Amino acid sequence: MADQSTQSIEVDAPPERVMAVIADFPSYPEWAKVRETEVLAEDDAGRAKQVRLTLDAGPIKDVYTLEYDWAPDGRSVSWHLVKGQMQKAQHGRYELEAIGETRTRVTYTLSVELVLPMIGLLRRKAEKMVMDTALKELKRRVESSLAE
Repeated sequence: MADQSTQSIEVDAPPERVMAVIADFPSYPEWAKVRETEVLAEDDAGRAKQVRLTLDAGPIKDVYTLEYDWAPDGRSVSWHLVKGQMQKAQHGRYELEAIGETRTRVTYTLSVELVLPMIGLLRRKAEKMVMDTALKELKRRVESSLAE
């Protein structure tokens, strides 16, 4: 597996609320920089097991399927690539840690291996940019949904 990158952010919401936003794949096009999502399979608890995502971020376009594994305690979710066009591997994880009753530290770990080779430094820089945007948009989405 390729090297992985990790980043964290603190969100003004309890872990359950953060995980609810992470698990709401149909809403991803509204905040997560993906054009389209489709839940292909669910687990016994009704959570997404396989999701097809369509990414259209300027020059970067991809359609890929991820398989999710939800922790029983509701504090983490991990995923891996099942099928992709531009990627040959992806492993990721969101881990939630309660900070008091109303704050959550979200740690995002990501490793992506592209079909076309990319210098490690550039790949890590791209991963950092993806993670930075994802965490900031997740924080914005969770906190704005609490204000509604």
